[in-house]
Amino acid sequence: MTTTTSTSSGGAPASTARRTTIAKALNAGMRAAMERDDKVLLMGEDIGKLGGVFRITEGLQKDFGEHRVLDTPLAEAGIMGTAVGLALRGYRPVVEIQFDGFVYPAFDQIVSQVAKMHYRSQGTLKLPMVIRIPYGGGIGAVEHHSESNESYFAHTAGLRVVTASTTEDAYWMIQQAIASDDPVVFYEPKRRYHERGMLDLGDGSAPDLADAPYSLDQAVVRQEGSDVTVLTYGPMVKVAMAAAQAAELEDGPSIEVLDLRSLSPMDTDAIEASVTRTGRVITLSEAQTFTSVHAEMAAWVQEHCFYHLEAPVLRVGGYNIPYPPSRHEEVFLPDLDRVLNAVETVLSY
Repeated sequence: MTTTTSTSSGGAPASTARRTTIAKALNAGMRAAMERDDKVLLMGEDIGKLGGVFRITEGLQKDFGEHRVLDTPLAEAGIMGTAVGLALRGYRPVVEIQFDGFVYPAFDQIVSQVAKMHYRSQGTLKLPMVIRIPYGGGIGAVEHHSESNESYFAHTAGLRVVTASTTEDAYWMIQQAIASDDPVVFYEPKRRYHERGMLDLGDGSAPDLADAPYSLDQAVVRQEGSDVTVLTYGPMVKVAMAAAQAAELEDGPSIEVLDLRSLSPMDTDAIEASVTRTGRVITLSEAQTFTSVHAEMAAWVQEHCFYHLEAPVLRVGGYNIPYPPSRHEEVFLPDLDRVLNAVETVLSY
């Protein structure tokens, strides 16, 4: 990490920030949560000595011990069932699913138990747990390693579904998710793990969550604009920002980029405010567009912002096919040209 220290006029350090990756920010966030609460446990395949396939949990087992950072068998249903039992007994398990497509063996546990227990018990029981899922493509992986399956869980009442797109969000949102009494599905854009951003870790002690810049379910305007709103999240935020900057350089349309951050619940106040400003909307994610988070965003905008719209809502996403072999994934995934083409189309109405 590169550390930058600024000084006040009196010469005393005013703030310390580090330029670090999303991967290291997640690691630091989990470390802070474990220091804050000894009921926080990490569970997953190869997350201990190896530190996970992406090294997100690197060093945590060494520092907190095998009783708090548990290497599990290769059995997602068993991992999830164990986590449910731990959460019912007062622990706060953080489960790592190694790759997005590996979550399906645990699907029954998540939608039948994790999502339903609080409602089924009329509020008596809580399941404060986090399910971490690296998701999305762009890494040249084989089948079941590059999916965007967030819509399954966003559709399931009883789950919070969130995703971070920046270093700062990764650090704060993982801690907020762990502190939540609701079960949280935490999606991590794996092809962005090694992208860097500035992060202020203070003196290195566990921070006060009240200092987080945003709440867990708050959307954030990453780029202000006046002509078109791009509703996006996770790995596609960078693509949307690139499109907005390219349009600006060419004296083209002014594109507003709204990073949802939370897919369930959605920050509908922020969506409405942005749509009111621009009157045109594009939804953008790697997921297939059919019956997806795309569809919910488009339907909500049409239902609640109809009289502000100057054009139909357009969706830019993965094609409605299974995720292709890695040599074809760059054709499947939305890119700068597809976003700018959608902008041109929506402005033509």
